[in-house]
Amino acid sequence: MTIAISSSFDGGNIEVVRCESPEDIELRIPRDTHSDFLQWFYFRLTGAADQACTIRITGLKESAYPAGWPGYRACVSEDREIWWRTDTAYDEQAGTLTIHVTPGSGSIYLAYFAPYSMERHHDLIADMSGVVGVEIESLGKTLDGQDIDLITMGTGPLNIWMIGRQHPGETMAEWWMEGALDMLTDHANPVARKLLEVATLRIVPNMNPDGSRRGNLRVNGAGANLNREWAEPALDRSPEVYHVRAKMDETGCDFCLDVHGDEAIANNFIAGPEGTPSFSRRQQELLDGWKAALLERSPDFQTEEGYPVDKSGQANLAICTNQIAERFGCLSMTLEMPFKDANVMPDEMMGWSPERCGELARACLGATLAMTARLQA
Repeated sequence: MTIAISSSFDGGNIEVVRCESPEDIELRIPRDTHSDFLQWFYFRLTGAADQACTIRITGLKESAYPAGWPGYRACVSEDREIWWRTDTAYDEQAGTLTIHVTPGSGSIYLAYFAPYSMERHHDLIADMSGVVGVEIESLGKTLDGQDIDLITMGTGPLNIWMIGRQHPGETMAEWWMEGALDMLTDHANPVARKLLEVATLRIVPNMNPDGSRRGNLRVNGAGANLNREWAEPALDRSPEVYHVRAKMDETGCDFCLDVHGDEAIANNFIAGPEGTPSFSRRQQELLDGWKAALLERSPDFQTEEGYPVDKSGQANLAICTNQIAERFGCLSMTLEMPFKDANVMPDEMMGWSPERCGELARACLGATLAMTARLQA
């Protein structure tokens, strides 16, 4: 049987250099649309059942985040539901990632992280549309003509926004969203019920449908990094941000959580808006309180590792967290999850996984509920 590599499907991304035998497969990662970013891969390997395969992905010195490769292990699945980690090594000098896998069947998938397809996104929206008390709205269209979906639920006075996947290759963000929505629509869950009493939640599970379908790591169909568009979004370049920010202006925002993934840091962490010009003592207290509340609820979370804090007044207001904090004077944060594993609670087989994203989402909702009284003050 002939072995073959393919990626012509929703979110797929790889370029075949050579595929001569199970021991001699060489691949490259194409650049994102109209962009120099490259990091996301997702492909199918067929015809190699029960054969030890060696897959080399070359050219990674040119990748967006070379520091993301040391210690990284590739994700593998046969059914695209359960994803596990396989033996992977990075040669920093050569810029080559070597993946070792022995397929248990004639067809397996390999990816940078467990993919979250646009078809699964549409299934998620369809499921939510059938829940009493949930409203689905298209805020506008992307440049490829896809809907920018907004889910609204709850009846309380607090305006809470949660958005994810500005960077499409950070698929852990939409797995987080699925976990959050599963909890919020569980009418037997007291945390969810209480949160929906005190707040109105507006959730954008996927900010970047075009980049998601195209298999980009970081940009939309125009090559725009959406998380650098929040100061001056434009309909011809970043309609996703334009429409979401306009809706925020209409509704107001008391709390915003922007969900992402980080290639290099092997832990979950929060990045706050400390460097914004009007950052206040109240915002600092809310930020510290929310992180403390999450620490109590999730052993997968930590506060020792993270991004350097911006100096006072020097934050980039084109970044979502900073723009929203400055625009509304609210608590606004970025949640970063790892592509690798959470070193505070490592899982040798699965690494950081869709299931753990969902569990972290539930803990985040609990932390948010714990802070609602202070958010209202």
